[in-house]
Amino acid sequence: MRRLHTIGSNGQTLIALLIFMMLAIMITTTAVAVTVINSQAGAAYANGGMALDNATTGAENAVIQLERDPNYTGETMTLTNGTATITVSGSGTKTITSVGTNGNFERTVTVVATYASNTITVTSWTETP
Repeated sequence: MRRLHTIGSNGQTLIALLIFMMLAIMITTTAVAVTVINSQAGAAYANGGMALDNATTGAENAVIQLERDPNYTGETMTLTNGTATITVSGSGTKTITSVGTNGNFERTVTVVATYASNTITVTSWTETP
């Protein structure tokens, strides 16, 4: 029996191997990119949540301060993971605006309360954009 020689069969194997390696590298790179993007999005969500916590803390502090002193106008509180900047406006009906920050993230809580007969009553509590 005669053996037939195929020309270039070794080269075809090398080309197939190169194509397989390129696909494997592309899939790995895509998986790493997706993981990094998800990690960054998760960190941003957590930092935004901490900024909202700071704003809420500032608003709660303002309600307590107004109950003690009806002439309270606000302050800037330094917290463990950021700040809360509080401003209070109005006379009978008080509007409390608390801006919480954490790094580059900022969230705002607005509280409307009435002060009458030495009692403060919260009528609305909202997060504002």
